[in-house]
Amino acid sequence: MNHSEIKLTQYSHGAGCGCKISPSVLREILSTNETTQIPFNTLLVGNEESDDAAVVSIDDKTAIISTTDFFMPIVDDPHDFGAIAATNALSDIYAMGGTPIMAIAILGWPIDKLPASVAGDVLQGGREVCHKAGIPLAGGHSIDAPEPIFGLAVTGKADISQIKRNNSASPCDLLYLTKPLGVGLVTTAQKQGKARSEDLKTAHESMMKLNDIGQELAKLEFVHAMTDVTGFGLGGHLTEMCLGSKTSAILKRSDIPLFDFAQHYMDEKCIPGGTNRNWASYGEQISIEDENDRLWLADPQTSGGLLVAVDPKNQSDFETFMNQHNYPVSCFGEIQNANDEYLIKIED
Repeated sequence: MNHSEIKLTQYSHGAGCGCKISPSVLREILSTNETTQIPFNTLLVGNEESDDAAVVSIDDKTAIISTTDFFMPIVDDPHDFGAIAATNALSDIYAMGGTPIMAIAILGWPIDKLPASVAGDVLQGGREVCHKAGIPLAGGHSIDAPEPIFGLAVTGKADISQIKRNNSASPCDLLYLTKPLGVGLVTTAQKQGKARSEDLKTAHESMMKLNDIGQELAKLEFVHAMTDVTGFGLGGHLTEMCLGSKTSAILKRSDIPLFDFAQHYMDEKCIPGGTNRNWASYGEQISIEDENDRLWLADPQTSGGLLVAVDPKNQSDFETFMNQHNYPVSCFGEIQNANDEYLIKIED
């Protein structure tokens, strides 16, 4: 089989982070174990936080961060699939303000349907991303599976004083996103045969861009909270931030960072299944006037950007810092005091 003829997305029922179990189902799964939780004094961040990774202290100054992330193909090219999956997994470490130190691979492969050499291309894509991040892909585990699956388990480290949580936003904080939204729309269009090549190229480049800016943001005291936007969409991850911080948020529709192609694929009805699952999980907590807003709020992102809450007194400092690091960002919302009527509200 010629590798160029293989379309990996045709071998899976889901795509990228759109494969994630919905937030409501995940809460049900995790709640069954609540009564059996055993406290560990060294565990700084665990399941109960709805954060990006687990964090454990090894002494008074240093913490180890651990995460895993894997999914089915979101693109057809095996190398790019591996690179995107690896970039996405590393993002959880960066979102905590950490520095990755090692990764191991997670591979499920339908050996009766796809050649082992194609899996080798996937691994190579992941290995190259790890090299770019300055860490080894040091091993892993593989199984025979009905659909292609790839990802990483990543270990990182951080100064305890610099760990960024998703539950530490404060009223009046300004909201920023380091990558535009719309990846779920264009990758769904790809599965439907409707995607334009230039849009796929743009999306691939975004998904393969490391969120390593998180390591630098960790050093900024005026960055109060941080998380990455992946399978639950902006609405889901911002909902977690607000719930954890006991706050709400107001977003300005015209300032939402969307890819230029996003509206086109919304008009073409290229809506991922994950969008509806996401919205069913948290939509009742979001106030919208235009029903179409849910299509970008709940759009599942794969290897999406970092959602950052910034002290408003340091808006200029933050934006200057981001521009200097080639991240031209602009504020699209604000954290507010908790509101009894909604967690998130969209305004014109």
